[in-house]
Amino acid sequence: MTLVFGLGSVAHMVLGEQKMGSFLGVNLGFGFGVTMGVHVGGGISGAHMNAAVTFANCAVGRMPWRKFPLYVLGQFLGSFLASATTYLLFYGAIDHFAGGDLLVTGSLATANIFATYLPDHMTLWQGFLDEVSAQDRRVLDGIVPKDPSLPLQIWGPAWAPVAWPCPQWVAMAFPPQVFLTAILQLCLFAITDKKNNPALQGTEALVIGVLVCVIGVSLGMNSGYAINPSRDLPPRFFTFIAGWGKPVFRAGNNWWWVPVVAPLLGAYIGGIVYLGLIHSSIPQGPQSLENAEAGDQKITVSSKAPPMPISTTPASTQPAPPPSDSVPVERF
Repeated sequence: MTLVFGLGSVAHMVLGEQKMGSFLGVNLGFGFGVTMGVHVGGGISGAHMNAAVTFANCAVGRMPWRKFPLYVLGQFLGSFLASATTYLLFYGAIDHFAGGDLLVTGSLATANIFATYLPDHMTLWQGFLDEVSAQDRRVLDGIVPKDPSLPLQIWGPAWAPVAWPCPQWVAMAFPPQVFLTAILQLCLFAITDKKNNPALQGTEALVIGVLVCVIGVSLGMNSGYAINPSRDLPPRFFTFIAGWGKPVFRAGNNWWWVPVVAPLLGAYIGGIVYLGLIHSSIPQGPQSLENAEAGDQKITVSSKAPPMPISTTPASTQPAPPPSDSVPVERF
């Protein structure tokens, strides 16, 4: 359901030539589609619709690994069926758009309705990383011809230069996917963290949908904010089967694996950052602090308890109740 709304909004933008849809409409379609998905599947699986989020929850110990393959299989199957549904709904428009041709690249491409592809401007990507070496900067600016076999020297804010034995486009396109998925996972943990400032009960679905929409509106230009492997890989397989062919995997210098691997890494980083730096720094409530301080004591007995009166009657077989101000051991 979620992906039908999302892919349908993309189809409107692509096939309607910006007259029937827009980039804002795409983000609203995916955002509110996620909201509907959370409402539909939240009580069954916790609304696991993103393989990267499922992976991060398993990696940080919030979900057993035995559930991971089942959840991902369900996500992939649902995504594939959503792609087929969208294709059937817009079949006539897709066939008419390029005169019957199913193209992956170019102004008449329709494969981008279903999966993300590396845009032309990504070869000039110089954001997120603070600085690129002078030689590689000339390569990026077109002064020196690109040689994909050469390693790219990356300089971080506080690290020594690191040689990446991979094509330059990978180093330019990989970080945004990691960064965006890290933001997604960090915010998801914050929204659902009962010890922090979580979304109000019953509004979680809407808040998560707004989160997805905001990520797309603010940071989705580079590569369609491919932050969900379950949203990208199964539709790409569908287009491969439906007639677009091998170019869906070859386009963008074999770009297809980046939206699969990068979100997994990003979600794990975002989860670790939240749990390690934010969740662990949340101060405990007064009651929790009192319990923690009293935790080292075996039994707490109030010094203000009045003395037991002396009675001439035989002692009762029932145990005497504890003093009113004492704290039961079971609390600790």
